[in-house]
Amino acid sequence: MNCEKQLALLRKIQEMEFVAIELNLYLDTHPCDRDAINDFNCAVELLKKYKEKYECEYGPLLNFGFGGPSGEPWQWIQGPWPWEL
Repeated sequence: MNCEKQLALLRKIQEMEFVAIELNLYLDTHPCDRDAINDFNCAVELLKKYKEKYECEYGPLLNFGFGGPSGEPWQWIQGPWPWEL
């Protein structure tokens, strides 16, 4: 396993989550800003792709059914967990 590659992808996920949250907060007070809506939609789409890539290569990011279906064996216990990197 290439830990540096995994950490880099995890960092991209964290950065894009930050962007999406900030744009979400901005849009709460500026709901008609079309550029911000477009930026938000792009951020969410990119975040989705990063998460799918991460989970395909390294396993689930979340448990309790939020990470999608699990393969065999039960993938959540396969380490390291994202916060253990």
